[in-house]
Amino acid sequence: DAAARALAVAHYDAADNMTDSVAALGALRDSVSAERDAVYGRFESRWRDEPLVLDKWFALEAQSQRLDALARARQLLAHPRYNARNPNRVRSLVGAFALRNFARFNAADGAGYNFAADQVLALDATNPQLAATIAGAFNLWKRFPEPWRGFQQAALQRIAAMPGLSPDVTEVVTRTLAD
Repeated sequence: DAAARALAVAHYDAADNMTDSVAALGALRDSVSAERDAVYGRFESRWRDEPLVLDKWFALEAQSQRLDALARARQLLAHPRYNARNPNRVRSLVGAFALRNFARFNAADGAGYNFAADQVLALDATNPQLAATIAGAFNLWKRFPEPWRGFQQAALQRIAAMPGLSPDVTEVVTRTLAD
């Protein structure tokens, strides 16, 4: 509610350390509000030149339970400070979404799975170990009811069908499909 959002904004404004700043962002993470957007914008503006701090911001965005979390993750792939060749940045955005945002990764329409599969395929050529780690988000696919199981299986099969797939990703995907 408005009082809780005001308290989080006041906490952010009074923060004199990173722990308090990130805690305020965390409190606002799932809010759909102007306050949330303003605080997140201020944090990004202030820390955009500090890669490790900006990684916290990317991760919070990726772990949001908001309905637009996947759309936001896709937008952030085009952020000027996002670099798919930086493993920490990829883990903070793509990894945080696929491995730590259970609700949005497992969206009813399967879009989270397609996003993760797209990222695995894109990363495989430059960082197969990281791509394999993200592919691990599908490890429990057989435990899901339909339609989630089918969506995950389709994503895994799409990855497996990619010509020239690295041994790292091949191993994870083949084992996951066989389990």
